[in-house]
Amino acid sequence: MKDIRELSFNEISDFLLQYGEKKFRAKQIYEWLWRKGIGSFSEMNNIGQQVQQLLNDNFTFHRASIDVEHKSSDKTTKFGFRLHDNKMIEGVLIPTKERVTACVSTQVGCAMHCAFCATGQMGFIRNLHYSEIFDQYILLNHKSIEYFGQGITNIVYMGMGEPLLNFANVMKSIDLLTTKDGIGLSPQRITLSTAGIIEGIRKLADLDFRPGLAISLHSADPKKRIHIMPVTEHNPLDKLQEAIKYYHEKTGERITFEYLLLNGINDSLRDAEILASYCRPFPVKINLIEFNATDSPFQRSSEENVQKFIQFLESRNMVVNLRRSRGKDIAAACGQLIKNFPSDKGGNSVPLFVLLL
Repeated sequence: MKDIRELSFNEISDFLLQYGEKKFRAKQIYEWLWRKGIGSFSEMNNIGQQVQQLLNDNFTFHRASIDVEHKSSDKTTKFGFRLHDNKMIEGVLIPTKERVTACVSTQVGCAMHCAFCATGQMGFIRNLHYSEIFDQYILLNHKSIEYFGQGITNIVYMGMGEPLLNFANVMKSIDLLTTKDGIGLSPQRITLSTAGIIEGIRKLADLDFRPGLAISLHSADPKKRIHIMPVTEHNPLDKLQEAIKYYHEKTGERITFEYLLLNGINDSLRDAEILASYCRPFPVKINLIEFNATDSPFQRSSEENVQKFIQFLESRNMVVNLRRSRGKDIAAACGQLIKNFPSDKGGNSVPLFVLLL
């Protein structure tokens, strides 16, 4: 049967009218689905048993569920979600004193094949439906309240997959999370991270409504970037720069660059100089990220190189933050994919996700 969450409000209304039900029931049902995030028709306790049975006879819920979770000593908590077709994705809750950030996935697997990220090793399997992205928020929010005494304050689309290659479902999920008929979060609390899909960045710029934008850059040297991020071949740095300029001109917003420091690869003063030059046409914030061991050949930059890199960028009046890893002991930190996570019920190792915060 069809998942009822694939229906628009008007489609739900038309369905009810066909069976002689009142039109106002559609608004009640829609609120149960997208404001309260329920997972069964029996929870809709104000629509009557007859309408509940009508819905139950015609529709279903393809609801995600939490299959496994790991808690870090720093309270970061990683979750494996099982989808209706038995596929697995991941999400993470990252608490601080002021907020709780949820990191959600947008695809099962990833087609980007970034050299430092093990998610790419599993390849691309499928896009997530907007309801599956929404489910991650609902389930993580319940856990956030249970574990940390408050709901989720921020959401980052930085989990498995490339969000801009699942554009329609991602934007629909953000709409459901921010609209007054849905969860009602502020768009300013949501950040979308991309490996640099030029067409998607331009489409995002043209929208009246959009989340914050973060770009996983990792090098402003074309030869180096294409080596560690094959996406550069079809999304070259010069064209990406033009798309970012277009985005800033349309929105007036500052771009965030995520930059994973890799020892001897992209952490020299020359790399910092190239990065500063690349950023001249628009205002940016640079998030420098620690590398965490995976099965890749890369290593973490030395503390000396990290500090020199930061000092150079700051000498060019650039906004720089060093993001210390969270959840390393449960392999929930940046790049620690597939490590130390139990196999799923089908015997396949569950890929962990890249946490670029």
